[in-house]
Amino acid sequence: MSETGSSSQTQGRRRGGGRGGKKAALAKPADPGAPYIQRKLGTFNVLDEEGLSLIEANADQLLHETGMDFVDDPEILEIFKAGGAEIEGTRVRFAPGLCRQIIQSSAPREFKQHARNPDKSIVLGGSNTVLCPSWGPPFVHDLDKGRRYAGIEDFKTLVKLHQMIPHLHHSGGVVCEPVDLPANKRHLDMLYTHIRYSDRPFMGAFIGERRAQDAVDMAAIVFGDAFMQNNPVLYCVSNTNAPLVMDANMSGSLKVYAHNRQPVATTPWTLAGAMSPCTVAGTLTQVLAEALASLCLVQLINPGAPCLMGSFASTMSMQSGAPTFGTPEAGKMVLASGQLARRLGVPLHTVGTLSASKLPDAQSEQEATWGLLMAMFAGANLINHATGWLEGGLVTSLEKTIIDADLCGKVASFFEGIDLSRNALALGAIQDVGPGQHFLGSEHTQENFKSAFYMSSASDSNSFEQWSADGGLDAAQRANAQWKLLVEEYEDPGLDPAIDEALVAFIEKRKASEPDQNYY
Repeated sequence: MSETGSSSQTQGRRRGGGRGGKKAALAKPADPGAPYIQRKLGTFNVLDEEGLSLIEANADQLLHETGMDFVDDPEILEIFKAGGAEIEGTRVRFAPGLCRQIIQSSAPREFKQHARNPDKSIVLGGSNTVLCPSWGPPFVHDLDKGRRYAGIEDFKTLVKLHQMIPHLHHSGGVVCEPVDLPANKRHLDMLYTHIRYSDRPFMGAFIGERRAQDAVDMAAIVFGDAFMQNNPVLYCVSNTNAPLVMDANMSGSLKVYAHNRQPVATTPWTLAGAMSPCTVAGTLTQVLAEALASLCLVQLINPGAPCLMGSFASTMSMQSGAPTFGTPEAGKMVLASGQLARRLGVPLHTVGTLSASKLPDAQSEQEATWGLLMAMFAGANLINHATGWLEGGLVTSLEKTIIDADLCGKVASFFEGIDLSRNALALGAIQDVGPGQHFLGSEHTQENFKSAFYMSSASDSNSFEQWSADGGLDAAQRANAQWKLLVEEYEDPGLDPAIDEALVAFIEKRKASEPDQNYY
């Protein structure tokens, strides 16, 4: 299965027929109604068979001779021991080929994550790509209020905004970190916000067994225990602590999701030169080794549990030590990771529009475009951080969310490939128009002009004079008006009152069960 300022409002009236016209332009997906992208273009390979085999052999050697530490979780060590691994303290070593054999014997190549609106369920694997918003930043930024610590109201605004963007397919997880809530309880409010204000798939809580179990329990209230037994409704990302370590917070959540047959994307998080070698090939070896061990763990816990190979591999400035994004090396890393995941037989989870820029400016979109295109050509099945990510992950920007969303729409349209239908070939239209004429008034153009080309919501292609008359706004200023309009016109998907009541009761009980803590 391939399954609002016044000048901005004036601009909207002149260019798009007022709010309705602007909303229509914003809401025009490349494939209307599609819950995910079905890529028609092939992947781009950067390694040949010899290169892939060499990386795989080095990863096996690394796991056999050096191994990987799984700390503060004795149960994990017992699971690995029962599966045939060698245990020494917290160090786990694997015979060459063992991890691959275990993964390939049971891990599904493709699976569905159900949304509470069945029309928005997604299929992960094959030629499908799902786009998710930004994850994790403790700050938010917009042109009106500037950079500030995020709160739960910012979180709600982002969830509503994402719900209204057709080029996103997933509500995501920690779209910003609401630091105005206790650290040990805020996951409950975040999960509730996703469930209440979006009807798309969403992510569970990632840090530790207790929070992961809360996510499972809340999802069971929405979907029912029986349905969850064999149907993924949550999504977990379990990051390694590169190099070659997984801590109990990550393995704890991994265990909960695997036991409950909910998808886990095991994701080595590396900055080459700091957390992995300062070479592409060395980083790929480490990424594959960490992913193999972690995916093997998922299958040892529950054979057949859905899982994805994750890759968050980027670079760092060798002058300052700061993370860098949109680099050629990062592009090679994700393209090769896609090849390695396909050979392993599991879907690929990776990242998209990352940027070190502080503002939604030219740097941010150059880096964003490079990152998203490389992920798409890698054959990524789920792309996290597809919108809004600034300042190396410290900031979610509302304006960049809109600009990135437009980029997502362009990329989706591009990966539809070339239409070769009778209408698209347009032979009759060329013959009707004939030599030396134009197609502006032809019947074929009149029939197709509304859908012929992708209509950007972020760009201004008017003349200089018209642009000046409309306020002389740059892309970020236009995006400022657009995100406000989408939030203003947010359409509540609703929630069954009985489910809502049960969720609120669960959250109140959980919050009362332990004191507030402002640390994890």
